[in-house]
Amino acid sequence: MSQPPGQRPPEGEFGAPYDPPAQPGYGFPPQGYAQPQPGPYQQPGPQPQPAPQPPPGPYQQPGPYAQPGLHQLPTHQYAAPAPRPPRGGPFRGRTAKIVGAVVAVALLAGGGIWFATAGNGDDDKPVAGPSHSAKPTAAPSPTGDEGKGKATGEPVISPEEETRTINAGAGSGEAKVRWLQRSGVDLPRYGDDVFGPWFAGDTVVRAMFHTVSGYSMADGTELWSLRLPTRMCGAPSRPTEDGKIVLGLRQDTTEGSDCDTLQMVDMRTGELGWRKSFVRKGLWDGLSDLAMAINGDTVTVGRTSRTEGFRVSDGKKLFGERTGTCQPFGLASGPVALAAVSCHTSDDQYKNQRLERIDPATGKTLWTYRLKTDKDWEIKQIYSADPPIVSLMSPDKWAVIVLNADGSYRSRLSGGPGDYEPKCDDDLGSLSGNLDNCLGVAADANTFYLKTKTDPEHDYVNKVAAFDLSTGKFRWSATSAPDQPLTPLRVEDGKLVMYVQPSRKKGGGIATLPATGGTPRFVLRHPASGAEMERGFFDPRVVYADGRSLLVQTRISGVDDGDEEETRSMVAFGN
Repeated sequence: MSQPPGQRPPEGEFGAPYDPPAQPGYGFPPQGYAQPQPGPYQQPGPQPQPAPQPPPGPYQQPGPYAQPGLHQLPTHQYAAPAPRPPRGGPFRGRTAKIVGAVVAVALLAGGGIWFATAGNGDDDKPVAGPSHSAKPTAAPSPTGDEGKGKATGEPVISPEEETRTINAGAGSGEAKVRWLQRSGVDLPRYGDDVFGPWFAGDTVVRAMFHTVSGYSMADGTELWSLRLPTRMCGAPSRPTEDGKIVLGLRQDTTEGSDCDTLQMVDMRTGELGWRKSFVRKGLWDGLSDLAMAINGDTVTVGRTSRTEGFRVSDGKKLFGERTGTCQPFGLASGPVALAAVSCHTSDDQYKNQRLERIDPATGKTLWTYRLKTDKDWEIKQIYSADPPIVSLMSPDKWAVIVLNADGSYRSRLSGGPGDYEPKCDDDLGSLSGNLDNCLGVAADANTFYLKTKTDPEHDYVNKVAAFDLSTGKFRWSATSAPDQPLTPLRVEDGKLVMYVQPSRKKGGGIATLPATGGTPRFVLRHPASGAEMERGFFDPRVVYADGRSLLVQTRISGVDDGDEEETRSMVAFGN
């Protein structure tokens, strides 16, 4: 959840070695115009066609589209991603509330009593009228001028017309744009995070601000849209297998109001389910961000000072506040429930962190892995829950460790090209307390894959590095084509599935690599005629299944009023 502001450690290798504890196991062991151009990417044949999609992997949701797995990562010789202040502290994303609380305390201490307002609430209110959900009717022109349209009075073309224009220019062997969606949601002044995508059968769901909407993956048709009474402030990275999601909502529409309400949504029908509020107790709890995870039929809601579990199907409370000073501040969704835990110390710091596997039905701890405390190590991200792979930070170092299924120490990553750059929710500006939503990492039982930064001095290439999980040692790396960096998505059928970013003259696409490395091979090439449109998706979440791909913006914003409604928010490719 939250933590005070901090500084990013110097970029370099994975810091100094993270030594495993003397007793590694703690707790209770349980257990992309015409012919494609030749280049670094091999083509499937003379006329490239999308390759058959491998069988569904363990993290896929029901239906043809797989739910994105734990995403992917940062920086030079294991340079550390921008570290935040100690995880588990209470402050991230709660600036207005913190300032108000500090001022109030200071004034009372000085013998005066002042009353201050929280401003006009612009952070919560749309710039032009009430927020609403609507079917897309306009989109920016294919030139990428997203500031044009409603705000300037200049004409724009519809997503359908833009789709037809791009597809008319698609070359041989290139996939078509199946559909394109704009935001269609009136957002507050500085935009908002996009939650999702989540899948229920052939329905893809996206949520932002007050609106949750479901779309057909086949043609992009809006199937349903819900207007929520207050702003969203959290959500798990994954839904249940039967297509239910639980959203975190603010208490009311005032600026900085508590994130203390849960709302279940059945994504198959587009209907609201149960709604329930929980109590925030004390300053630390009130200031902390919300971490949410779905594991089986349980949604776990965590804050700095307490954690509760509810049954997704009916909202029944399964477990309540943990006893003691050690509380989860970050959670991971999926078949294995992992929690990052910090302990509140006498000097009001949150230190002595640990990773726990918990039973989602009861909230009980199954095993615990304690971090070293002599260098203030903290848990930054959970890159994978099964196998457990965790990113750790100290004030000036970074380490990635691997655990066994029983929580005992397995290995620490070392070597490789360096300059690693995974991007997770907090790096993308999200205020979510979830630790399991990263771009640029992927893992299976034996290998972990990590992307490096793009090198502007060498044709804007990057690399993907592979590491042996048993030893932590670097195995090999693969280099991207010029100006088309690679981002690992997941491992499926023994192959690494990656998103290839578009260049100015080439579309992006999906490529694979075998576990032994080699040259990336395209299995789906996006059209060059749509490269400019695709480049407008900055750090998107990418899903690939059944020979089709989906790109979803992670945040929507605009310069002028109305821009955010016209911004492209999702695009699907495939034949």
